[in-house]
Amino acid sequence: MKRFEEIRFDEPFDLIVAIANGGIIPAALLNQRLDVEMQLLKIRLRDASQQPMYEAPRLLAPVDFDYKGKTILLVDDRVKTGSTFQLALRLLEGAEKIKTFAVNGKADYALYNEPCFKFPWII
Repeated sequence: MKRFEEIRFDEPFDLIVAIANGGIIPAALLNQRLDVEMQLLKIRLRDASQQPMYEAPRLLAPVDFDYKGKTILLVDDRVKTGSTFQLALRLLEGAEKIKTFAVNGKADYALYNEPCFKFPWII
């Protein structure tokens, strides 16, 4: 929680987009701090035990929110290969700017970048 409180962003955002399901909790924490509208992008690649379910990430529901021309903070829990972020970036083409956030992994903003990481909210 301390890292969520201390991280600094270089720009203001119009919209937080959480990649569901993993990005929901971190996006909600950032939403409380930044007081910015939050939407869900329903993409799936891995199951609860982090094993791939598909060969590539899949969009599970249409993008049903306005993102064109907005500055977006795209949020996920962890980045392993980056393929989920890549799909999300393609889906959100038309946004003014998109920056990525991950609790763990390589992103524009990340709290950690460790090979083995246990999230406190996963049982």
